Amino acid sequence: MTSQAPQVIFVEDDEALRTSAAQALELEGLAVAAFADAPAALRAIDADTPAVVVSDIRMPGMDGIAFFAALRAIDPQVPLLFTTAHGHVDLAVSLMKQGAVDFFTKPYSVAELARAVRQASEKRALVLENRKLRDELASRSATRRIGRSAAGERLHAVVEQVAATDADVVLFGAGGTGKSHLARAIHDASQRRNRPLVVVDPGVFATDEAALLLYGRDPGAALSRSGMVERAAGGTLVIEAIDQVPPRELARLASLAEQRVFLPLGADRPRAIDVRIIATCDVASEGASDGAGLDAFRRKLGGVSITLPRLAERREDIADFFRHFASRHERELGRTAGELDESELRHLLTHDWPGNLRELELFAYRFVLGLTRLAQAPAADQGNHASLRDLVGQFEKAVLEDALLRADGSVAEVQRALQVARKTLYDKLERYGLRPADFRRP
Repeated sequence: MTSQAPQVIFVEDDEALRTSAAQALELEGLAVAAFADAPAALRAIDADTPAVVVSDIRMPGMDGIAFFAALRAIDPQVPLLFTTAHGHVDLAVSLMKQGAVDFFTKPYSVAELARAVRQASEKRALVLENRKLRDELASRSATRRIGRSAAGERLHAVVEQVAATDADVVLFGAGGTGKSHLARAIHDASQRRNRPLVVVDPGVFATDEAALLLYGRDPGAALSRSGMVERAAGGTLVIEAIDQVPPRELARLASLAEQRVFLPLGADRPRAIDVRIIATCDVASEGASDGAGLDAFRRKLGGVSITLPRLAERREDIADFFRHFASRHERELGRTAGELDESELRHLLTHDWPGNLRELELFAYRFVLGLTRLAQAPAADQGNHASLRDLVGQFEKAVLEDALLRADGSVAEVQRALQVARKTLYDKLERYGLRPADFRRP
């Protein structure tokens, strides 16, 4: 927060009301810049504006609704409070549901308005401070590279070039190669890093309300609601697993990719939107061509295609990634893992890692928890005295540990995943000394 007087951009077309309200707000200790119309106010606002905006809804020329849309295009997090006549309360409530901070019915209490401005100003200061910190972190992380393999160097070089542009991107890669992480890294290193990053995961398309979640509902149709596409305005829209999107929804996304317009439910006409699109796709679909489906989406999106290497293709980086993951989990868990023993080191260097970085991170997490040594030790290390029962027990314990980790310690999730009776599962957990609470991530 700042010790300076909270700044207000006050927009009111009634000259007498504008003058008197501005003077009253200044007497409340606020720094006021008054404007007679919205276009003039817009010229004084940018994404770094610390001010809170107070505006009338009904104004000649650009009204409060259009002003609100223009402000959101500059920065969706600029706080806006509306003043309105009694007859426009329903409209003000609708605008609040779309992101406006509050509204005040004329004649309003200047003291109450000043109190609301101060609260919004404190939140705005925190938003700007967080952005500054995020920019500093992004500038450091954009240049940070893990590993030294040729494949990793090529990937980093391409990502740095793409992040500096506004090009759309399709990220291809096998499961666990880090496509979602790379999509966020591109956004964080781009000029849009201070704007929204909205991620659409495949689960959205499995619901009956997929269209509502994505495109929202027009205020004229029913209770208005902004969709994920609209919330990404000015920023980046990440569509994960584009190869799993149903054909009908894929066709609508292809239209969005080509024309940069979307149609909310109940709307009469499409809305234009400025958004960068990053899609992730399974590497097996890279050469796919199915007419109006994935191939059409890629063709209309254009942009750049990047293929992430499998971990087996950058084996020189495995140790560096392991240290990175282990250090992070040590901080999260408040533990010190110590050094790898012989069996753990052999597994780290010789395993094929079919699950790629995701599997390696899980191994690092289990290592920090001290769960890897028995599970990773090969049967030969047990000598010739290990019985079949012992070997089966070791395997069963490792399976239970993995299931608990994946389920974040949820016994119900483990029961469903392994299809085992609840009492049997609890018996086995007790037999192997496994406590579900130990497997919950912080």
